[in-house]
Amino acid sequence: MTAKKKKSAKQTVNKQVLPKTKQTATNGARLSFIFGTIFLMSTIILLCSFISYFTTGSYDQSLVNELGNREVEPQNWVGKLGAWLSHKFIFEGFGIASFLFIKIFGEIALWFGIRFKAEKLRKMIFWDVFAILVLSFTLGHFGASHPLLGGVVGFEMNDYLQDYIGQIGTMLVVLFLVIFYLIFRVKMAPKVFTSVVSNTHARLKDNLEKAEEIISTQPVPSVSNQPVKQQEEKPNIPSVPVTKEMAIPTVTNEVAFELNKTEKKTDAPKEFSVSDTTSKVEHHEEFIIETIEEEEPLTDDLSNKIVENFGLFDPTLELSKYQFPPSDLLYEHTTGGITINQAELEENKNRIVETLNNYKIGIAQIKATVGPTVTLYEIVPDAGIRISKIKSLEDDIALSLSALGIRIIAPIPGKGTIGIEVPNTKPTTVSMKSLILSPKFQNAEMELPVAIGKTISNETFVFDLAKMPHLLMAGATGQGKSVGLNAVLTSLLYKKHPAEVKFVLVDPKKVELTLFNKIERHFLAKLPDTEDAIITDNTKVINTLNSLCIEMDNRYSLLKDAMVRNIKEYNEKFKQRKLNPEHGHRFLPYIVLVVDEFADLIMTAGKEVETPIARLAQLARAIGIHLIIATQRPSVNVITGIIKANFPARIAFRVSSKIDSRTILDGPGADQLIGRGDLLFTQGNDTVRVQCGFVDTPEVEKITEFIGSQKGYGDAYLLPEYVGEESGTSLDIDISERDVMFREAAEIIVTAQQGSASLLQRKLKLGYNRAGRLIDQLEAAGIVGPFEGSKARSVNIPDLVSLDEFLENEKSKM
Repeated sequence: MTAKKKKSAKQTVNKQVLPKTKQTATNGARLSFIFGTIFLMSTIILLCSFISYFTTGSYDQSLVNELGNREVEPQNWVGKLGAWLSHKFIFEGFGIASFLFIKIFGEIALWFGIRFKAEKLRKMIFWDVFAILVLSFTLGHFGASHPLLGGVVGFEMNDYLQDYIGQIGTMLVVLFLVIFYLIFRVKMAPKVFTSVVSNTHARLKDNLEKAEEIISTQPVPSVSNQPVKQQEEKPNIPSVPVTKEMAIPTVTNEVAFELNKTEKKTDAPKEFSVSDTTSKVEHHEEFIIETIEEEEPLTDDLSNKIVENFGLFDPTLELSKYQFPPSDLLYEHTTGGITINQAELEENKNRIVETLNNYKIGIAQIKATVGPTVTLYEIVPDAGIRISKIKSLEDDIALSLSALGIRIIAPIPGKGTIGIEVPNTKPTTVSMKSLILSPKFQNAEMELPVAIGKTISNETFVFDLAKMPHLLMAGATGQGKSVGLNAVLTSLLYKKHPAEVKFVLVDPKKVELTLFNKIERHFLAKLPDTEDAIITDNTKVINTLNSLCIEMDNRYSLLKDAMVRNIKEYNEKFKQRKLNPEHGHRFLPYIVLVVDEFADLIMTAGKEVETPIARLAQLARAIGIHLIIATQRPSVNVITGIIKANFPARIAFRVSSKIDSRTILDGPGADQLIGRGDLLFTQGNDTVRVQCGFVDTPEVEKITEFIGSQKGYGDAYLLPEYVGEESGTSLDIDISERDVMFREAAEIIVTAQQGSASLLQRKLKLGYNRAGRLIDQLEAAGIVGPFEGSKARSVNIPDLVSLDEFLENEKSKM
């Protein structure tokens, strides 16, 4: 009975367990199929997005921040998702190496399909990630000219390493990583790398042994005073090993050798004697050794002798009597510094504590730091309080304090506290005079020091424009943007000599920067054959930007010839008189390009302005050309992705919305400023709140008059001449003076059978001015009809064949 019960019990267990196991296996197979399908679809999406990005990325990049808008239509094959993925992976990520992510997703999908060993999958993913980093790091070396090769990650890794170990050290690191990958992943034996060296060493060793054998077997003659018997056969002249006495000839000009007839051949070389007098030897040719005196090497470098005789080259020598503007020209807008209102501080503290207590948030400690316009309250919350809970109370704290522009920093970088910035009831004006006279600015060892204002802790905020390397300023109208530009220019005028820095000023408003016309012969740069150095015409802006690109290329050629990496090393070498001016070398001043209203240029000129701006921003850092771009319209079609990627330093004045703040700073904050020079400064890491220094128009006028009244150069600093691609006026009939894109524009108009400037703008990516000139030239040629108001112009040529015949007839008439 017991055996039967056990058997029946076993059968019962099997009946209960087997169906559950089968069901579990079925569920696992379904999950594997689902996850495998998801990863396979992700692989296809990434593949299509990445491939499409190389043809549509330039258009989609400016739309990345607007993908939440349903009206935005990117050109990526996978739509908005593809545009966002490809931008994040390729441009902001790892560049071309991002294609290996497709391999990783494919391997995971394959693993869910056939279920090979998980250890093998982990190993494959590890080496794929390693290859992504190495490839991005390697290609990032060319990131300045080709940003899509290594992406932002590869470029930043290269830039970071080169700052510490230089370009050669970075290349050695890349070489080591590649060898490491080949040995441990490709399983390439180390002897492959050493085979060339070992084979070369073995060949050299064999050749040396053979040479020793030949030398040891040759007979060595002995020198005696007996004459040599003439032999019938031609004597075999043996090779004699050179001794110290032969290698260094002395007084004798002749050496006589005689062979002893009775001497036997031996293997060991025998010594020979050199007679001090000339002896006559019968039937033997004379062997004469002539001593030539060696040239004495120069003990001192030629450049060092010139420096000793004439001193270092002084670029300021031509204007040696130039006087820097005195600080008396600036006004002291405040007296007595910051006024601390103890009652206001106490009241604000109590309200903050009360508001937080209402939401059951305890405070362990609170501290106030009074600034010119804002007071920072640092609080230490009780243990267990979540930071996000405090940050969500921003509007409630602003309501309790009845203040405008409350900003919460949670946490403060580098501190274990949470900051609440509250505007002061009576803000203090920061005068430019206090910034100029501050020790931090006077003792600044910087190439282009700029004192922009004072921080919350009332410290003078000074940064080096040469290390930025470019600066983007944005803010709503009337919030202090123009005053900020004047503060930057005033700082440089008080610190730099006219020989050391030049300004290229672009002012589409025609009223903001006109005061600086007085220092044209000292600090300004302009195109040849132009009257005004302040550029107000958009056509001249395009020519000036392209001229700066030519100047950039010329400077890079000078750096290449001088074998240096940047303008600082080049100028130091030139001052030490190691570069010859007859070979085109010259002292290179820094050039600062200031654009007061960038949005107006983009609207009127489009790609014709954006392209040279982007090229200068990418490459001009090393040769001393720096850009400062200001705009009151911080939208993504003005501050595009290319502009933002190459302007790491940003200054944001008050804006009207969080969207504009994110466009400038990639985050909120600028919408919570209080205006009147209140700004946020970031250089890619921390954001600093600064009260901009106030410099009024009469102060700038006095400074420029003081500089302009002194002796200056004969003319402004002349930029290289630039001849634009387009030429001719709107009604040119002469074929030789037509725009270079005339035929291409005509083909587009005839194909579309619609004559409009906007069509040429879209198809040829031109600015409105150039597209309008092309339409006028097409009208003068008779290809399109006259202007008809809101309607598109009529097209007089029916097809491309007729267009070819028409253009050929025009050529034959010439």
